[in-house]
Amino acid sequence: MRIAMLGTRGVPASYSGFETCVEELGSRLVQRGHEVTVYCRTHHVTYAKPTYKGMRLVKLPTVANKYLDTIVHSFISSLHALTQGYDVALYFIAGNSPVTWIPRLAGQVSVLNVDGLDWKRQKWPTLAKRYIRFAERLAKYLPTAIITDSRAVQRYYRQVHRTESTYIAYGAGVPRLPAGKHLARYGLEPGGYVLFVGRLVPENCAHHLVEAFAGLDTELKCVIVGDAAYAQAYIADLRTNAGPNVIFTGYLFGEGYHELGSNAYIFVETSEVGGTHPALVEAMAFGSCVVANGTEENRETIGDAGFAYDGAGGAEALRPLLKRLLDDPALVAEYRRRAEERAAALYDWEAVADRYEELFRALCRR
Repeated sequence: MRIAMLGTRGVPASYSGFETCVEELGSRLVQRGHEVTVYCRTHHVTYAKPTYKGMRLVKLPTVANKYLDTIVHSFISSLHALTQGYDVALYFIAGNSPVTWIPRLAGQVSVLNVDGLDWKRQKWPTLAKRYIRFAERLAKYLPTAIITDSRAVQRYYRQVHRTESTYIAYGAGVPRLPAGKHLARYGLEPGGYVLFVGRLVPENCAHHLVEAFAGLDTELKCVIVGDAAYAQAYIADLRTNAGPNVIFTGYLFGEGYHELGSNAYIFVETSEVGGTHPALVEAMAFGSCVVANGTEENRETIGDAGFAYDGAGGAEALRPLLKRLLDDPALVAEYRRRAEERAAALYDWEAVADRYEELFRALCRR
């Protein structure tokens, strides 16, 4: 099949879980003999070569604006896709649904992975939230099919929008790395820190961890990996409230991320919004003891292989759970094992690629 992937910043992945999904899924589909094209944003992807891991890269401009960046690029990419003879156009994020009909004009199958319920994010003003809810409704009609990576989100689309989706989990396939130059850079020891990874925006609630850590009597460090383009005030507050044992690294990708993920004592996912969080799935694959904000989606991800706290209680709910785990290394070791086994069983990229490939073939046969 000839497959196009649209709606993300592009590859090599250097921003979020969807870019990682495109890289992991696209490269595997190439290995299986398919032709894969990834649409990239020129202001974000600086990789100079025309192909990456066998995927053809089409780099197109957009409006570098918080509200227009994604949809404008997806629209331009969709127009380009019309002339390319693709069999399947795979889009990411519900907000792109208004353009998913365009490839269908050329007889291409159009598939949309809707992600989580993005309208819940605090970063969006009222008008943007209304647009996202509107785009959710259009997802029922404009693409050929939709994909959800969370059973909770799948139920939401069934109950609210009365439409069925195909559930395909997010994958995890991360290398385990020993302590090296990246831990040394931040003065860290293996097993000597609690880790958060994510965009530093209010709805990801990194402040739960920063504030909880301030009330703990421990020699461990708290490492916050991430940044955000449009949340400078929130990030400034985080840094102001952080104690001396909290380390902010900014964005980390590749080897640096893998090294810190491989050697954490506990991983904490504090986000209150979203579907399946890639960082949480990958932490489980690293063999971390995971603690998550007790949303329906996060509880679905960790099952009985992690711990959940009441997100409404914020730092006050998280702190006693962290203290319990800091005081009980044997319990942490048990849940490290559980997390790794669950990730291997449920979140394998090869199995994820199987599901996408099966869906694409079935839709093309129709």
